[in-house]
Amino acid sequence: MSITDWIVLTLTLLGIVTYGIWKSGRSKNIDHYLAGDRSLPWYHVGLSVMATQASAITFLSAPGQAYGDGMRFVQFYFGLPLAMIVLCITFVPIFHKLKVYTAYEFLENRFDLKTRALTALLFLIQRGLSTAITIYAPAIILSGILHINTTYTTLFIGGLVLFYTVYGGAKAVSYTQLLQMSIIFLGMFLAGCFVVWLLPKHVGFVDAIKLAGNEGRMNVIDWKFDPNNRYNIWSGIIGGFFLQLSYFGTDQSQVGRYLTGRSVGQSRLGLIMNGLIKIPMQFLILLLGVLVFTFYQFNRPPVFFNNYEVEQVKKSQYAPEFNQLEEQYNKAFEQKKTNIEDFSKVQQSGDEQQIAHAKAGLKTANADLDTIRKKAVNIIKKSSGNDNVNDTNYVFLTFVTQYLPKGMIGLLIAIIFLASMGSTASGLNSLASTTVVDIYKRVLKPNASERNYVNASRLATLFWGIVCIAMALYASKIGNLLEAVNQLGSYIYGTILGVFVVAFYLKNIKATPVFIAAAITEAIICIMGYYETVAYLWLNAIGCIGVIIIAWLFNSFMGNKDQASAAA
Repeated sequence: MSITDWIVLTLTLLGIVTYGIWKSGRSKNIDHYLAGDRSLPWYHVGLSVMATQASAITFLSAPGQAYGDGMRFVQFYFGLPLAMIVLCITFVPIFHKLKVYTAYEFLENRFDLKTRALTALLFLIQRGLSTAITIYAPAIILSGILHINTTYTTLFIGGLVLFYTVYGGAKAVSYTQLLQMSIIFLGMFLAGCFVVWLLPKHVGFVDAIKLAGNEGRMNVIDWKFDPNNRYNIWSGIIGGFFLQLSYFGTDQSQVGRYLTGRSVGQSRLGLIMNGLIKIPMQFLILLLGVLVFTFYQFNRPPVFFNNYEVEQVKKSQYAPEFNQLEEQYNKAFEQKKTNIEDFSKVQQSGDEQQIAHAKAGLKTANADLDTIRKKAVNIIKKSSGNDNVNDTNYVFLTFVTQYLPKGMIGLLIAIIFLASMGSTASGLNSLASTTVVDIYKRVLKPNASERNYVNASRLATLFWGIVCIAMALYASKIGNLLEAVNQLGSYIYGTILGVFVVAFYLKNIKATPVFIAAAITEAIICIMGYYETVAYLWLNAIGCIGVIIIAWLFNSFMGNKDQASAAA
C-alpha cells in the first residue's frame, strides 16, 4: 500500500475508536455499560444490529464465495424477514417488559437456574468461537499487506478492538457501529463502480453479468428441494428462518443490540429496518464478487490468491515444481483470455452457432486452468502441511490491493477492519454481559454494588478478549470464514431456539423436561453435523423441533408418572 492508503486507513480507524469512546461517556452503572441506558433511537438499533451481523467475514469472504460458487449464498437470508416479524411480535416486547440484560434471564423466570445456565453456556461456547473467527478475518488483510504471519496481525487487531470495548461498553459499540456502517455502504458502492470501470471498454455492466452467468455464477435461486444442498430456496426460507430467529432472538450479541432501544417501538423499527435492507445488501456484496470474477476473466488472476502461502512454498523444496506450474498457468490463461474475448464478441452478435462454438472453446480453456490450479494447490498443501488450505478469503483483498487507486485501497481495507471491529465488539460485549449477569451476578455475587458489576463486566470483557484472540490464532485451519461461522452457529442455535419456543408458547411444559430435551437434542445435532447427514442450515430446524418434541414427550411421561404416584 502507498503512504496515502496508510494515512487513510490509520485516520479512519483512530477516528472511529475516538468517536465511540467520546460518545459513550463514563459508565457509572451496569445498565449504562451493558445496555447503553436503553436510550438509543431505532436507526441506531438497526445499524448496530446490521453491523453486528455484517462482520469483516461478510466483506472479505462473501465476494470470494461468489467468485467461486456464484450468487446462491443469498438464499441463506431469505428467512430473515419472516424471523424479524416473529421477533417484533413475541421476543422484543417480552424482553423489554422484563427489563432483562440478557435473553437467558427470562429462562430462569420461566423454568429454573439449570436451564438458564445450559443455554448461557451453549451461547458462550458458540459466540466465543465465532468472535475468534471475526478477529482472524482482518488479520488476514494485514498479513497479506505486510507479508508477515497472521499470528502477529491477529494479536494487533484483537488488542485494538478490545481496548475500546473494555472502556466504553455497549454505548461505545453502538456509536462506533453507526459510523462504521455509513462508511461501509459508501466504500462498497465505490468498489463496485471501480470494478465495472476497470473492465474492457467493450464489456459493460450487463455484458459482465451475462459472462458471469455463462460460467454459472448468476445462480441466484435454486428451486430444487435437496436436503444435502446447502443453498436452495427451501433451505434458505425454512432452515434460514430458524437460524435467523435463533440468532436475533436468543444470541446475546444481537439481543443486547436491540435492548439498547429506548422503547419497544424503537427496537421493532430497528429490526424491521434490518430485515428490509439485509437481503439487498448481501445481494450487492455477492454481486461485487461476481463482477470481480468477470474482471479476472480478462485479467490474469494468481494461481493461488493467498500471497503468504505462495511465498512460503517458493522458499520450500517444492519451489521448482510450483514455479513450473505457475508458468503453465500463465500460458493457459493467455489462451483462455483469447477464448473469453471471442465469446464476448460473438455473444453480442446473436449467432447461436458461433456462440456454441465459443462456449466450447471457453469450457476447454477453463478446464485446463482448473487442472493446473488443483495441482498447484496440492503442492501448497504438501508444503504447509495443512489439508484445509483455501484462498477464497483472499480474492477480494487481492483485487483491492492490486487494482484500486491510491486512497481507495486504504478506505476499502479500513472498511473491512471496521466491520470486524463492530461485530467483534458486539461479541465481546455480549460474552461479558452473559458472564456477569447469568453467572457472576446470579451465582457468585448477587448483592454486590453497581461499581463492582461494572468492574466485573470490564474484567469479563478483557478475559473473553484474550480467550477469543487465543482461539483466533487457530482459525487458519478452517476454510471459507463466512460458511464456517454460519455452520458453527447451526450446531447450537436450533437447540437454544427450541428452549425459547417452549418457554414462550408451551406453558404447560416444565423445567426438567426442557433441560433433558435440550441436552439430548444438542448431542444429536453434533452427531448429525459431524457425519454431515444433511446440509448445515437444516440443523437449525431439526434442533428447534427436536427440543419441542422431546420436551413434550418427557413432560407427558413425567406428568403421567406423577399422576400414577398420586393415585397410589
